[in-house]
Amino acid sequence: MTDKQNEAGVLAALIQRLESQRLPQLLELKAKVDQGECLSDHDLRFLQEVLTDAKNAHPLVANHPELGALASKLTTLYREITEAALANEKAG
Repeated sequence: MTDKQNEAGVLAALIQRLESQRLPQLLELKAKVDQGECLSDHDLRFLQEVLTDAKNAHPLVANHPELGALASKLTTLYREITEAALANEKAG
């Protein structure tokens, strides 16, 4: 298997996991904080895991400019969740 084939396989797996697992849970967290709720320890661990995965995937994504818009939207979603969660904690 060539490096390009391996990279394509890794990207396909990452995108599949994003679609089936990460994004649905991130959108649930967004709805939760938008309703003024605080995040649980489980939610915070999930966000930490997502951030760690994003950092690890960054070099791979950087080699594929076509993924830049997706990465930017995910970064914005993560920021919106964490900012709202912090505001909710301060208000609660």
